Amino acid sequence: MKCTGLSDIQRLMISLENSLQLENTKWKVPVFEGGTLKGTDISLTHYEQAVLWIEEVTLRFHFYPETFGLAVSILNRMLASVKAQVKYLRCITVTCLFLAAKTSEEDEKIPSVKELAVQSGCMCSSAEILRMERIVLDKLQWDLYTATPVDFLNTFHAMLMSNLPHLFHCLSLMNPSHHLALLTRQLQHCMACHHLVQFRGSTLALVIITLELEKLTADWFPAITELLKKAKVDSANFILCKELVDQHLGMLSPSNHVYVLISAKRNPLAYHQEKSSACSPAGCYPQPIGMNMNPPIPGVLLSARKQAEEEIMETEFYDGFRYLYNEESVSEDRMIQEMMTSKTQLQETSCPCPALQAPDQ
Repeated sequence: MKCTGLSDIQRLMISLENSLQLENTKWKVPVFEGGTLKGTDISLTHYEQAVLWIEEVTLRFHFYPETFGLAVSILNRMLASVKAQVKYLRCITVTCLFLAAKTSEEDEKIPSVKELAVQSGCMCSSAEILRMERIVLDKLQWDLYTATPVDFLNTFHAMLMSNLPHLFHCLSLMNPSHHLALLTRQLQHCMACHHLVQFRGSTLALVIITLELEKLTADWFPAITELLKKAKVDSANFILCKELVDQHLGMLSPSNHVYVLISAKRNPLAYHQEKSSACSPAGCYPQPIGMNMNPPIPGVLLSARKQAEEEIMETEFYDGFRYLYNEESVSEDRMIQEMMTSKTQLQETSCPCPALQAPDQ
């Protein structure tokens, strides 16, 4: 439905109300008892590994984050509807991702069943995926689409950017889509935690936004209180979810990224290969006299290649959010100019020496 003559805030409110209605009617998650999914042999670890595998394959095929959210939602609804055995879990998981991709992705980005089976490494045949596809569709009555935590996160973030943009002033060097991509990565990790499956997507997304605002500004409480009212989130569930999410994210290894500007004319993989070869034992340390130089450790080069591929995936993951804010790509000259300006300002503010003055005549 196209809403004409409405402001951005009104459109976002309509989108939020529609998502809440979908969540109220379709939200369904599996129940865990005694360390396993109720009535099955699927353990907590099996479930978490399945969700993390969906995230991995989503990045490998460059799918939208919304595809990941929908795939996990379909998986949860399926596991809550049937008593599946762990030997069928991988086939169910890849089928849920395939259905989510056909629902959310552009036609040219949807892989064939054979391509998905081979490149994902799911160890399932095309015939098995197609048979499981019919089973999932029958169990869910061909009604796949529902509001996901990723959808709510997009809406909440856009509402704050439209209503209270001053809350994000400290992120002047980071555009909205990049900031949203970082929050989405946190949300994906939380969606794989079995302790957080019990919370609705609207609650989980609002908690992610709240924890981020607490780090950015002291004026976060009025904004979150307003969102709580609009999203009709229960306060008790919100507080409990906030404690668990804060604890879960705190257990993850803290990120310590070093951003390096690589020209678009250069291949990032080639750049990392040059750096890894330059810093190999033969390049960084002198060879002792009378000793044979050991060959480079293969794991070092493989680790560098894997790191480069992960950085490329993260960049493309961030690019998937640009359409939400209509951001254009920044030219390389402009990026270099902004970096030089920031460096000059930093030197001016951090220099302890007073300004030079002309000597008295």
